[in-house]
Amino acid sequence: MASATTFSSMLQFFFIIFCCLGYFSFAFTSQDYANALEKSILFFEGQRSGKLPSSQRLTWRGDSGLSDGSSYHADLAGGYYDAGDNVKFGLPMAFTTTLLAWSVIEFGSSMQNQIENAKAAIRWSTDYLLKAATATPDTLYVQVGDPNLDHQCWERPEDMDTPRNVYKVTMQNPGSDVAAETAAALAAASIVFKDSDSSYSAKLLHTAMKVFDFADRYRGSYSSSLSSAVCPFYCSYSGYQDELLWGASWIHRASQNGSYLAYIQSNGHTMGSDDDDYSFSWDDKRPGTKILLSKEFLEKTTAEFQLYKSHSDNYICSLIPGTSSFQAQYTPGGLFYKASESNLQYVTSTTFLLLTYAKYLGSNGGVARCGGSTVTAESLVAQAKKQVDYILGDNPAKMSYMVGFGNKYPQHVHHRGSSVPSIHAHPDRISCNDGFHYLYSGSPNPNVLVGAILGGPDNRDNFADDRNNYQQSEPSTYINAPFVGALAFFSAKN
Repeated sequence: MASATTFSSMLQFFFIIFCCLGYFSFAFTSQDYANALEKSILFFEGQRSGKLPSSQRLTWRGDSGLSDGSSYHADLAGGYYDAGDNVKFGLPMAFTTTLLAWSVIEFGSSMQNQIENAKAAIRWSTDYLLKAATATPDTLYVQVGDPNLDHQCWERPEDMDTPRNVYKVTMQNPGSDVAAETAAALAAASIVFKDSDSSYSAKLLHTAMKVFDFADRYRGSYSSSLSSAVCPFYCSYSGYQDELLWGASWIHRASQNGSYLAYIQSNGHTMGSDDDDYSFSWDDKRPGTKILLSKEFLEKTTAEFQLYKSHSDNYICSLIPGTSSFQAQYTPGGLFYKASESNLQYVTSTTFLLLTYAKYLGSNGGVARCGGSTVTAESLVAQAKKQVDYILGDNPAKMSYMVGFGNKYPQHVHHRGSSVPSIHAHPDRISCNDGFHYLYSGSPNPNVLVGAILGGPDNRDNFADDRNNYQQSEPSTYINAPFVGALAFFSAKN
């Protein structure tokens, strides 16, 4: 009987050790987060369009889209491909830029040796957005590439021979949503460069104001003006009011010009300030605007901004289990779940807002009020950490959803440039239709798109490492952009 008891105790001991080993294998260190941060920024080099610089680190990429815009006598080379295709979509590119800039604004002091790489990632986009905004008077170029024809090919961007159609919004065919988001991106970036390059910063802010005036003066949705060129790919489902308030809020923060404060106070009620909205994405800016403006109330107790603090609380409380306002959905493994397609874009944007709001609250001794209870900044950080760690591998599949990070990560990424042999390995052209052989191949991608965060698992934590399953296996710039800020925050924690 004694020996049986001893054996049982030994089993319990080894079970505890086994569990602890399993647990601590995912106790990420600040160095792990710093490593992930470096990779999350490096990813943007894989998305570059245009003439690549000598400092390019993802060397399997080459120059592409060098004559973009030439049919319109405009130089539209540069910028980013949004995801796994070869189209430059203006709305998600501008949102990506705003979120990259916001990441640096809030958490740049924690980026250490990655701050210059982060700024380079922002500048690659803002250089393009400046050209798109200033090439032709009263015009904003918002897209290069016909997505319907592009998606009929599987070819690396260096071989691209699909039509490089150029799309624009004008006074007659307005696009307040994409224009106001572009203004937000330029304004946010002007803050990033204010100390290191004051003339560039001033140019960004001046252009942001002009583009915002254009967006506000000639109102309308770019989805209506450009229809099948942007829908269903990046339709502005939420309309353009949210972008106008978002754009004004960023110019207000960047300029401290009283006219933008007056604009926010006069127009907020018709542009979503009274709405509770629970999705922050390239399409819907309302939760982000409320968090951004809540800073004014928390720091300066500006009465007009108390409304934004209250609605920020409502949004944050909806994410925290146990509060009276809780309504978010989580997978059994603990991942925030919003949509079956590219769900991690909502995880990274939500995580960024949790950490940014925690920063604002913590700096001003505030709490989030959830009905009769309160939630501290520390609780928001803990909730954000669960999401970050899940993406990096602390999940039921023990899979890192960041390519190149950890021991196990997806190998079959839905990405043309990554899945087709590079121009260095295969100098001969690979045509539109010949590339589909690589889409359907069971072999791992030959070019590792380091740092790419993919669409991610389903609502049961299941993930198909399948290049054809674009809903789960396609990366995008706007998944990575807010994650840069989150990783910077945790890389600075012991």
